[in-house]
Amino acid sequence: MNGERRSAKVVVAGGFGTGKTTFVGAVSEIPPLTTEERLTAAGVGVDDLTGLDEKGTTTVALDFGRITVSPEVVLYLFGTPGQDRFWFVWDELAQGAIGAVVLADTRRLDSSFPAVDYFERRKVPFVVAVNRFFGECRYSADEIRAAMELPPEVPLTFCDARERESARDALVRLVRHALSTVVT
Repeated sequence: MNGERRSAKVVVAGGFGTGKTTFVGAVSEIPPLTTEERLTAAGVGVDDLTGLDEKGTTTVALDFGRITVSPEVVLYLFGTPGQDRFWFVWDELAQGAIGAVVLADTRRLDSSFPAVDYFERRKVPFVVAVNRFFGECRYSADEIRAAMELPPEVPLTFCDARERESARDALVRLVRHALSTVVT
């Protein structure tokens, strides 16, 4: 690349409570911008908190971070809000993105189906990163792939959104996948 630095936009998406804010915060080399707000009584009956007993905040617009993955490549990360009522933001956040990391939580796997559908419909390259918040996943990659009906060309990986190296590895997997879709 002749020493030239390039930047690319990446979306970090997934269902409510899958770890998007945590992922962006763990991997960002700058203090991340977050739009976290406290969950209130107004969300009762609107937000499905099943399996999210400890969740006290939610993203209402976006998360933003930056990571340098090589001397030539900088990624700008845009984390989406997870609740249906904030999905109108996704079109703006996804515009111009080279791809997306779709975070999935096997306790609530169905919450990531809309994100998979979103990127498939728009033909945006994506990887599914199964977040290991609570230790080892009891499902195999093949079982998760089958449950999510992922095409074989969509990479599936495991990560811990709290760990910088793990989140970085998911991003590297996405960049490689996005590049392979351009080359082929």
